[in-house]
Amino acid sequence: MERKYHMKIAFIGLGNMGGGMAANLVKAGHEVRAFDLSEDALAAAKEAGCGTFGTAKEACAEAEAVVSMLPNGAIVKQVYWDDVIGHAPEGAIMLDCSTIDVATAREVIEVTEAHNYQMVDAPVSGGIAAANGGTLTFMVGGTEEAFKRAEPILNAMGKAVIHAGDAGAGQTAKICNNMLLAITMIGTAEAMKMAEKLGLDPQKFYEISSQSSGYNWSLNAYTPLPGVGVESPADNGYAGGFATPLMVKDLRLAMEAAETADAAVPLGSRAASLYEDFLGAGNEALDFSAIIKTY
Repeated sequence: MERKYHMKIAFIGLGNMGGGMAANLVKAGHEVRAFDLSEDALAAAKEAGCGTFGTAKEACAEAEAVVSMLPNGAIVKQVYWDDVIGHAPEGAIMLDCSTIDVATAREVIEVTEAHNYQMVDAPVSGGIAAANGGTLTFMVGGTEEAFKRAEPILNAMGKAVIHAGDAGAGQTAKICNNMLLAITMIGTAEAMKMAEKLGLDPQKFYEISSQSSGYNWSLNAYTPLPGVGVESPADNGYAGGFATPLMVKDLRLAMEAAETADAAVPLGSRAASLYEDFLGAGNEALDFSAIIKTY
């Protein structure tokens, strides 16, 4: 008996995040038509139950929805201009889950809508473990109608799907959120190391601050010091989690957006500078919480 699928979904970009996301769409009962430039990524997608294709154009043919998870805005534009528009059936819903600049997100949505598609920008928060576990948070920009079409697809890959506003609002929420994350991680690292140097046991500091006004996600849910607080990448040599180059990418996007909007971000700017220095010191393989090592 032929298997019946909920939807035919093209998935373009099967990296650390995209591979797990595509696998969760399969688990939700969708027919996933996967494409990536990496043969290893395609093999892993096939193992997870995806159909694999030699080109993005082929993956998009017959697709009712297209999900993309790509490295940057230039690649997003290239893929949509060359491989998606005119190749996916008219009326398909597009979901770009990449983290890119706000202006490019708005441009791609405008052009796809002019070609009789609907589209949302839907960047994610949660990292590789959440992508694999289907517990991502999606921040979504686009029309109410496009959001309602995209929502059930995103629900199959995440625990929270939030309509942030019009086109580009998802990217705005993502870069502002991650700028705040960078600031709080640096502040947490400074406070923990200062307490330690003043003779306070780090675990005691965690127990006190995590239940008082110093409470924050970087301390409580992602403690950057090994053996203290919750289990985190710090307890695994700062492997896994949210890699430093990805944080630097998001902070660069945040600084570009701040300049465009004439927004004052002195702490964000300082955090961006500190993470640029940390990356430049050869820490590209480490989780962003490893910045505590500089103290």
